[in-house]
Amino acid sequence: MALTKADLVQQIYKNHETLTKTQTIEAVESFLRIAKNSLINGNRLLLSGFGKFNVKEKDARNGRNPQTGDKLILEPRRVVTFRPSGLLRERVNESK
Repeated sequence: MALTKADLVQQIYKNHETLTKTQTIEAVESFLRIAKNSLINGNRLLLSGFGKFNVKEKDARNGRNPQTGDKLILEPRRVVTFRPSGLLRERVNESK
């Protein structure tokens, strides 16, 4: 089961009685916009107690089309990586 943006909005709305549904949606959208822009600009995003998102540069490399077996060159690209905090990792492993 996945937690969707709508689920996130609903959970925040339920837990914060002073916020209207519209304010909750705007807050979630604002946070996501700020987070995305930070990563797009190549900055790290550190959320204490949760984890760190980084943007890594990947060089061009040799690859292979798995369907045909043809060799090809994969273009250089940027990828987003996530490293959970020690606290999150601990809590996830406790729930096994």
